[in-house]
Amino acid sequence: MDLAVSLLVALVVGYLIFKAGFAVLGSFARPAPEPPPPGEMRKVKLTYRCPSCGMELRVREAISDDPEPPRHCMDEMELVIPPE
Repeated sequence: MDLAVSLLVALVVGYLIFKAGFAVLGSFARPAPEPPPPGEMRKVKLTYRCPSCGMELRVREAISDDPEPPRHCMDEMELVIPPE
């Protein structure tokens, strides 16, 4: 009886690992989603710094992939390039 239970547990665990592996491989095979239509918000990750006072601002969503820099202290803010 012990051997039958162990075999059943091993088969169930093997099946679950098999299904999880196919799900992961299937997610790699899907094409990238199409970009949103013009005028709809897009996810961006940009950081700007004010050259006058040093205040920083993070932009997470914008209408375009390359939005105009915001203004602060009557100056255009500078894009901060993160070190890679």
